[in-house]
Amino acid sequence: MGPMAPLSVLDLSPVAEGSDVSQSLAQTLDLARHAERWGYRRFWLAEHHNMPGIASAATSVVIAHVAAGTSTIRVGAGGVMLPNHAPLIIAEQYGTLAALHPGRIDLGLGRAPGTDQATARALRRNLGDGVDSFPQDVLELMAWFAPAQDGQRIRAVPGEGQDVPIWILGSSLYGAQLAARLGLPYAFASHFAPAEMMRALDVYRRGFQPSERLERPYAMLGLNMFAADTDEEARTLFTSLQQAFVNLRSGRAGKLPRPIRPAEMESRLGPAERAMLDQALACSVVGDPQAVRAGLKAFIERTGADELMITGQIHDHGARLRSFEIAAEVHADLARAA
Repeated sequence: MGPMAPLSVLDLSPVAEGSDVSQSLAQTLDLARHAERWGYRRFWLAEHHNMPGIASAATSVVIAHVAAGTSTIRVGAGGVMLPNHAPLIIAEQYGTLAALHPGRIDLGLGRAPGTDQATARALRRNLGDGVDSFPQDVLELMAWFAPAQDGQRIRAVPGEGQDVPIWILGSSLYGAQLAARLGLPYAFASHFAPAEMMRALDVYRRGFQPSERLERPYAMLGLNMFAADTDEEARTLFTSLQQAFVNLRSGRAGKLPRPIRPAEMESRLGPAERAMLDQALACSVVGDPQAVRAGLKAFIERTGADELMITGQIHDHGARLRSFEIAAEVHADLARAA
């Protein structure tokens, strides 16, 4: 606990205005290689569909790309949206990844479709129970990873007997209850849905039942990180995410916008948009190294997070690398001082 909570990376493989998916995926691997060198613990990619600004829809394929190009950092899904898939398919995909990269693959599971209803229908054809069968789907997936029993007619090959750590992802109390009941680690999406964060942590920690996989509760929290050498530059970088959020919430999802001056961003926002951004992006650290130090320390102290997963939707790749580098440097200083 305390400032020692390790840092990890959540990457949505942003497709920036003026760029394309090929470039995004190359930059994702470049960021992962840097993150490995800077001491980040894991590098997770998220499944989103029908999003022009996110290149990680085929999450397992991107994980294969990143894991093959790195050597020690853990690589995983943050997460796979399980309602979109048959659990057996996911067991085979992540069993394959674990066979290729033993001891390095994580599997975070979410219950949202990660998209709109029309796209969800296109992905699955049959929506059936959808999110309601999520707990059963998680149990089924865990069973595919277990060693095969005598006479078992269907087996996950690859998959069976593979040690793939499973995490439950959530942005509400639902995932917290499920993770607690199953004795699994829990990752909360505080980087875009922070409203229930403290309650979800409480529900998870109080209800936690130890399992073969985990003795005591382990909570990882998402945090937006926009670090730069000056406060002004950091606030400018942050406007890309602010614009993207306004666009998304008004049904105009697009590529990650170029940053604008903070004053111009302010002038564009009406009261409702300002309130929405303040709420959705409440868990954000934006500033120079000093501000990052204060922000990281305060967030860890307030939440008691066991691990932080930082994310930065930054338009310029060089600036994005610098932001993650500053965060790693500040975190190392805090760890030394602890």
